[in-house]
Amino acid sequence: MKQLIILIMIAFSLHLSAQNVVQWRGDRTGVYKETGLLKSWGDKGPDLLWHFDGLGEGHSSVAVSSGKLYITGMTDTTGYLYVLDTKGNLLNKKEYGTEWNTSYNGTRGTITPDDGRLYLVTGTGMLICFNESDLSILWKKSMRHDFGGEPPKYGVNESLLIVGDKLIFTPGGKVHNIVALNKKTGELSWSSKAMGDISSYCCPIYIADQPKRQIATITGHHVVGIDISNGDMLWSFPFTNRFFEHPNTPVYDNGMLFCTSSYGVGSIMLQLKDGGQNVEKVWSSVELDSRTGHFLKIGDYLYGSGDYGKGSWYCIDWKTGDIKYKDNQLATGAVIAADGMLYCYSNKGDMALVKATPEKFDMVSMFKITMGTEQHWAHPVIHNGVLYVRHGDALMAYKVR
Repeated sequence: MKQLIILIMIAFSLHLSAQNVVQWRGDRTGVYKETGLLKSWGDKGPDLLWHFDGLGEGHSSVAVSSGKLYITGMTDTTGYLYVLDTKGNLLNKKEYGTEWNTSYNGTRGTITPDDGRLYLVTGTGMLICFNESDLSILWKKSMRHDFGGEPPKYGVNESLLIVGDKLIFTPGGKVHNIVALNKKTGELSWSSKAMGDISSYCCPIYIADQPKRQIATITGHHVVGIDISNGDMLWSFPFTNRFFEHPNTPVYDNGMLFCTSSYGVGSIMLQLKDGGQNVEKVWSSVELDSRTGHFLKIGDYLYGSGDYGKGSWYCIDWKTGDIKYKDNQLATGAVIAADGMLYCYSNKGDMALVKATPEKFDMVSMFKITMGTEQHWAHPVIHNGVLYVRHGDALMAYKVR
């Protein structure tokens, strides 16, 4: 009995630990497992708990680990990793090298915390592993010099994926298109040519419920499935546009994989077949052309914005692709969700609270993000009842519970 109690306590502590780590879009789905959140806000929005100014240029989101917030920013041409406590106090700051400064300047990829380490790929294509306790750099790798890849037109925008002891990265190219590195040492575990496409800003996901466990991502011309054990390409599906740009993370559930992009390619739904070794198209839609805002799945529906430039927000039937509603009350932007509500952050700086229902775009509250600089592109984060919104050089924390 005593051993059983100890095992239960260990399992419970691991569960809590997993909940207290936030990476890209929470757990890459954009759906946060928070409850007891406000169902409406006042005219000025939820209470502002604090704001931190001086992050520099950037579009990366907050990551959370061990009760600390991690975020990156660029000053002049130099990238910095900032560590804040949950009251907005600066705990540490680490310079890590040159950041992207040639088009839409600033940091891109969000920090990935894992097992006492922090992982980052810079806009210029440097992979960096930090010691979480003191921010010392444990190892570095170069997209260009170590893997023969080149940053795409707008810089590398990938939040690194960790699966077990493997770190997954997409340098692109004919030699090392997608790679797995040992997360502790940075040494190459396997390499997949994966059609030899260029990197296309996409953050990969891990599919664990198929007999063939795999990585799914979008490269310049294809959606691909890569065997996690050895890097073999299991399947590929043509998916391209005139700029080879696909920034949206795929959405996966129960054998179905949704991918969306812009510039004419739209969206596709694929179904994994033969234990994950093949795929077939279920439906497609040219109209659903999300550029950077992503979609997410709640119940049997997809929610997000598309029709870029026209400000349309959609609810889509997951299985059929049928449009349940199309609404243009709000400019196009990024979407996350929690506790039955959508948090829609438009590229015009509006933060809206919307009911996650297929009947209509039921916006119950909205306020303006007025602090910060440049584009409203960073995806919001929810953790422990707090909504974190990054706008350029400012990070704001709002009480939403």
